[in-house]
Amino acid sequence: MKSPEDIYHDLEAKFPGAGITREGNAIVVPKEKWAETAVFLKENPEYALDYLSCVTGVDYKEYLECVYHLYSLQKKTGLVTIKVRTDRQKSELPSVTPIWRSAEFQEREAYDLVGIHFQGHPDLRRILMWDGFQHHPLRKDYVQENQDRPPGEF
Repeated sequence: MKSPEDIYHDLEAKFPGAGITREGNAIVVPKEKWAETAVFLKENPEYALDYLSCVTGVDYKEYLECVYHLYSLQKKTGLVTIKVRTDRQKSELPSVTPIWRSAEFQEREAYDLVGIHFQGHPDLRRILMWDGFQHHPLRKDYVQENQDRPPGEF
């Protein structure tokens, strides 16, 4: 298995000028290049990253981020961590459900709890909160109802 640094350099060569960067062991991919990069990482026999184990939505106040953990079952290698960022106001990312079926429920969870909309998702709807719920409870700007009461009071 290639190191994250080697994968990063390969992605830079494949997508020159795309703005792909590194952050520790993670590779940060611009949202505009994410779908194309995901296909490359899965279909390139050098990587064969055929298993997506985790999709997590994170709120950093300035932006929202999706973190993807990829493995190759075929080669018995991994972990490759990919981060993709989007702005808070228009929080959209391309869905990778058509690439890795395991993303379907996990993208729904990131949508439900953090508010990231996944374009092209086959069934993007709430998975944990009820349909009428208007907020995203893992966002830092979420204010819980009755928060003005002292702790321990209901």
